[in-house]
Amino acid sequence: MRAILRLLCAATLIGSLANAGSAMAEEPTAIESRVESLLAQMTLEEKIGQLIQLSNVGDTTGPLPDDEARRRNMELVKAGLIGSMLNVVGVEEVRIVQDYAVNNSRLGIPLIFGFDVVHGHKTSFPIPLGEAASWDLELIEESARIAATEAAAQGLNWTFAPMADISRDPRWGRVMEGAGEDPYLGAEIAVARVRGFQGRDLSRPDTIAATVKHFAGYGFSESGRDYNTVDFSSTTLFNVVLPPFRAAVKRANARTVMNAFNIVNGIPSTGNTFLQREILKGEWGFDGFVVSDWASGLEMINHGFAADEHEAARLAMQAGSDMDMESSIYLEHLQDLVENGDVSLELIDDAVRRILRVKYELGLFDDPYRYLDEGREAAVLLSLENLAAARKVAERSIVLLKNDDHLLPLKGGEKVALIGALAADEDSPLGNWRAMSEADSAVSVVDAFEAAGIDFTYAEGAVLEIGSAGFPDPVVVNAEDRSGFSEAVAAARGADKVVIVLGEDARQSGEGRSRTRLGFPGVQQELLEAVTEANPNTILVVMSGRPLVLSWADENLPTIVQAWHLGSESGHALTNVLIGKYNPSGKLPMSFPRSVGQVPVYYNHFNTGRPDEIPDVFWSHFTDEKNTPLYPFGHGLSYTSFAYSDLSAVPEGEIYSVEVTVANTGQVAGEEVVQLYIRDRAASVVRPVRELKGFQKILLQPGERKALRFSLGPDELGFYNGDGEFLVEPGMFDIFVGGVSTAELSTSFSYEPR
Repeated sequence: MRAILRLLCAATLIGSLANAGSAMAEEPTAIESRVESLLAQMTLEEKIGQLIQLSNVGDTTGPLPDDEARRRNMELVKAGLIGSMLNVVGVEEVRIVQDYAVNNSRLGIPLIFGFDVVHGHKTSFPIPLGEAASWDLELIEESARIAATEAAAQGLNWTFAPMADISRDPRWGRVMEGAGEDPYLGAEIAVARVRGFQGRDLSRPDTIAATVKHFAGYGFSESGRDYNTVDFSSTTLFNVVLPPFRAAVKRANARTVMNAFNIVNGIPSTGNTFLQREILKGEWGFDGFVVSDWASGLEMINHGFAADEHEAARLAMQAGSDMDMESSIYLEHLQDLVENGDVSLELIDDAVRRILRVKYELGLFDDPYRYLDEGREAAVLLSLENLAAARKVAERSIVLLKNDDHLLPLKGGEKVALIGALAADEDSPLGNWRAMSEADSAVSVVDAFEAAGIDFTYAEGAVLEIGSAGFPDPVVVNAEDRSGFSEAVAAARGADKVVIVLGEDARQSGEGRSRTRLGFPGVQQELLEAVTEANPNTILVVMSGRPLVLSWADENLPTIVQAWHLGSESGHALTNVLIGKYNPSGKLPMSFPRSVGQVPVYYNHFNTGRPDEIPDVFWSHFTDEKNTPLYPFGHGLSYTSFAYSDLSAVPEGEIYSVEVTVANTGQVAGEEVVQLYIRDRAASVVRPVRELKGFQKILLQPGERKALRFSLGPDELGFYNGDGEFLVEPGMFDIFVGGVSTAELSTSFSYEPR
């Protein structure tokens, strides 16, 4: 029970510097030599300064500092007692602060500037959950690359993204920021986004260091309530929670990791030695640095883990949290802790090395102003090329959930009623965590319909919210005003088809936006029912940051489109799908529940001891709802159809080569996400009913057939036990291949590890 014992004693410092020591035993690189040379010149106070990050302006991720706080921050910068600042954006602003650091402090150590570049910077791309629905790793990497280019042009060199948290609970508002419920898909997307942000050479002035967050388990917050308690088994930790982080660190060389607000096995992540020193820095060999989440070190007092700020600083540093974001516990207490012998100087030096290493890798010591070019800032932020890329990603993120009567695509000559406040909204499509995207800058559906020459009448129907909400503000939902219903119903009656756009305001999902009701907020459901009664040929378009409960719509409407918050080019992308200019190819990265009572509902669940329906009640089920989701993971339709055949699995050494043929059996070209799932029938640790282990996105012309090949080997067939040991066991495996996690085409093989 090695891992369990380590979790239980996570506040201790067993073997904390083993990885750092082994790294130093090797021949130092040029960067390592420079790091050691600078470290030798630093006083204890200057070393601690590198471990401090403070926010300078704005309310993007926390409270707005007052003028006194700003003055204090700049004095600390001048004294070399801050290593990083966040929320300082723009060449002019960054230059001022960097000048303070480089020209006034004793050693002239440059700052690293961080910002939440989550799904685009100036150009807004689809929210990460929507982008994950594209299952297009090349495009996902490209969107992160563009975001990095724009952010770097504004003087930034560090982003707090990607979020690699796996979550099965759509009540949690931050599902919009991640890649959904599956660890395999989540890992592939985390790798793509890190590579996009960091590029192939981090020293280039158009790259930014990535932060993989939140380490670990934040997506498992109980009841989906943000910042809430987390409690899961060690097998869930190793097999579901950690794989995307491991992939981002080991495969993509993510340079920073952010710890989480929550506890893991009763230990706050910020003070969790097992997670940060033993797993991340030890077993994985991570040589970047760990940054706390906003004041998460201080929050260990509220958790009941630290008695006071002094102890919180000690526990966080001993556990491996290198940089303290905003709480000032390191600033106020680390020096005393070192001088009193409660924290070793070796721990401080290890943390400082890590931070200096990343600064050297970014090229900041060679040129502290390498990111500061006013001409590049102006040119990059006005790029039509970036908007075109945003439209392309948005088109591929849209998921056609249902199209029973083939109401889509819209046809020329049809008169359309376009209904819903979100159809005219130019702000909500930008989503939450919108970085520097200008408010009300998205293309609305109304504007896009006009540009496309569609014959339509627009009716608002009902406002979604009263007033407007900023980042820290709750949304006040319209729950009473139905005065626009009659106009909307009249428009519906006079149209051949209705397109009604409903869902969430951008500020109704994201951090701190947990919900217990997952239907349409306010009076939107009533509007939908009234419009559908007036015209059954109603196409529902859902704009949201999370899966919503669409059971009524599924029972009563022929066509449903999931459009997420699609970013700057939202209206054009959605219109292109509705008129068939782009054939939808998105697949769900999260299951959609039939009701909130099912949550969490996810495809890769365990079978239980009583999985099968029997005449009496003594089997695993609800008495008032099905076990299955409304729309499963991997679901998504097209305007064409695909057929799968000739599935085989052939051994090639320790690898099984899986082949399948996919054919476009429809009348138009289309893209299909071909998904490969396995089931390990019997193992020393119970395995899920299905696990995604491969996917390919392909384009097929009408009538075209293509043979695809996948490989299954130890990495795909193995799993972690509760002690964190990776096992590859012999046994029977089932394979399922298709366009959804419920795919029926299957075969099986017996595997014997070599």
